[in-house]
Amino acid sequence: MQYTTALYEDTLLDIARRFDVGQNEIVHANPNVDRWLPGENTKVYLPKRYILPEAPRKGLILNIGELRMFYYPRARRGEINQVTTHPISIGRMDWRTPLGTTKIVAKTKNPAWRPPESIKAEHAAQGDPLPDVVPAGPDNPLGLYAMRLGLPGYLIHGTNKPLGVGMRVSHGCVRMLPEDIEKLFPQIKVGLPVYIINQPVKYGWLADTFFVEAHPRLEEEQLGEDDSMQLALYQIEKNHPQALLNLDSYALRIALRQRRGIPIPISRRENPEDDRYMPPTVESEVF
Repeated sequence: MQYTTALYEDTLLDIARRFDVGQNEIVHANPNVDRWLPGENTKVYLPKRYILPEAPRKGLILNIGELRMFYYPRARRGEINQVTTHPISIGRMDWRTPLGTTKIVAKTKNPAWRPPESIKAEHAAQGDPLPDVVPAGPDNPLGLYAMRLGLPGYLIHGTNKPLGVGMRVSHGCVRMLPEDIEKLFPQIKVGLPVYIINQPVKYGWLADTFFVEAHPRLEEEQLGEDDSMQLALYQIEKNHPQALLNLDSYALRIALRQRRGIPIPISRRENPEDDRYMPPTVESEVF
């Protein structure tokens, strides 16, 4: 668990960018802190602990359910496997980012933007017509780096509006903070597999403790509390049946109700061989 304290001039968005956290992530993790005026010396929780998604641990994983990317660089022989993660923006409800398996098919530094006719029509209807080509530079919505996906028309790219990273604001493309894509771009090779998934609720073991990490569902996929609980129990029974033996149903229900994006302990293995690791209590994580 990590915390920081706000400076006098900080907003939650300033703190989020400083620690590579998305806007929605930091707001949901701190429901009682004002987004725009947190106040000097206010304690701000940093949701910097992640359960890895249920997906192949290679290439790029784009989890639209938590607005976050996971990158698994290929380890050389004798090296420890690594993963890096960054916040992302995805498509709005009417411009959904598609799910599926694809790959990086091209990379461009200082890209020009050729807006498709659908986006040009939307801007024209709002009285903000777009040119046929937006040249590379500080006003380019693609930022300084772009990686084209095998899905026609979709990119992973930077942005000239970094405050929107960590929200549903794009026309379907995946946006990254300028400093994040600058680091990632030289590491990515054409042909790298990309898995676009939707997992707002994730589960995982750490030592003998089982955790759940729940994020808000997309607006068009909302479920009632009982349905969310039933779906969670089904997923646990299917993928982690041992966790049912000592499951704390109350902690699970609270995590699903609050959806703060914080890993919460909800079960322990019976008769653990090593009892040295003691997870945080539900109260300290949730309330």
